[in-house]
Amino acid sequence: MTQATTPAFIDFEASSLDLIASYPIEVGVCLPDGAVYSWLIRPHVLWHDWSESAEAIHGIPRAVLIEKGHTVQQVAGYLNNLLTGQVFCDAWTFDSFWLHRLFRAAEMQPGFQLESISLLLDPTQVQRWTPARQQVIAELGLPVHRAANDARILQTTWQLVTAADQGHSDSPQSH
Repeated sequence: MTQATTPAFIDFEASSLDLIASYPIEVGVCLPDGAVYSWLIRPHVLWHDWSESAEAIHGIPRAVLIEKGHTVQQVAGYLNNLLTGQVFCDAWTFDSFWLHRLFRAAEMQPGFQLESISLLLDPTQVQRWTPARQQVIAELGLPVHRAANDARILQTTWQLVTAADQGHSDSPQSH
């Protein structure tokens, strides 16, 4: 895969999976060149939703967000400085909601377009996605449910399923 053909990927962690009350607490980006960025997001004054079960999954206490998180304006600015064009995610319904919630709270507009990774995959690649993702997770050894790791896993899985169509059998660690 070349940098020119590899897309950027984004992932969010959130306060819960409630699509009315939840909000983003962490965002991670994996750029085409493999560079990874992530930021904890300090809850906006209007954001109160919190799920203990979600915290048990991502492992980020709300108190850490308040103490170490960046403001919504800072994070939205960081994303706009890094991203242009189409950026891909694997849970578009949730990720687009959290992206919109972040930028609305920041009173900004995203300078990029969020798209589902399904737009990049043909039916055969979709069938290979889940086993390839499990292989990538095992080979990279990254904990899941942290935004930067999940964005890296997305990119590496995409590279693995698309490389198979080009006659490559590289392991994810070689990218």
